[in-house]
Amino acid sequence: MSIKVAVLGAKGRMGSETIKAITGTQDLEVVAAIDIDDTLDQLVSSGAQVVVDFTHPDSVMGNLEFSIKHGISVVVGTTGFNEKKFQLVNSWLALNPKVGALVAPNFGLGAVLMMQFAAKASKYFESVEIVELHHPAKVDAPSGTAFRTAELINEARKGANKSAMPDATVSQMPGARGAKIGDVQIHSVRLRGAVAHQEVILGDVGETLSIRHDSIDRTGFMPGVLLGIRNVSLHPGLTVGLENYMDLS
Repeated sequence: MSIKVAVLGAKGRMGSETIKAITGTQDLEVVAAIDIDDTLDQLVSSGAQVVVDFTHPDSVMGNLEFSIKHGISVVVGTTGFNEKKFQLVNSWLALNPKVGALVAPNFGLGAVLMMQFAAKASKYFESVEIVELHHPAKVDAPSGTAFRTAELINEARKGANKSAMPDATVSQMPGARGAKIGDVQIHSVRLRGAVAHQEVILGDVGETLSIRHDSIDRTGFMPGVLLGIRNVSLHPGLTVGLENYMDLS
């Protein structure tokens, strides 16, 4: 029996690619393609078992609340999450403990591996910074991927008892050193021609290491999206990061 899937943001770039990818499988079925002028009631009337959300940070929380309260598991690629929003999602999930919710900063399997590699490597280097590049239509900066990468790096460095990174800057133009997540500087580029790219640069005395991932086309995200759809109902509660559905041991 196929998994019935509804796609929110169906007319967008990621939503339309998701519909194509699902249509090409034998175990998944698109039962609703919903966009800005449609009502969420279709999620219920269509019998959707999993919702994929590629909408907007301003609407994703309402979509999550509706889906979870109606017993529908959710795969979220929309960015803009913080700890307060995760706490709210957990409060909804507590009322429907059989529902799963996956919030994935990036669905590229290579991007997930890049984040994991960067976190592991950061324990062995004195310095690390992140440069992320995206298309100019992206509404948030830094990207969810960069934010999550910084979180993982901070966790890894804290676990390894690493000291603060060296930085003698005392005079700078606003923004010259980028944003700072924990101890990690992030530099965001918005550039016509870019899709989604990230480089983590690590340095120590006498050497540097660069770990880079490039998404050339949005079709590259689809294996990760399908992995999320197939697994989200098997993992009740909130899951942050596609790596939790991957065997990375």
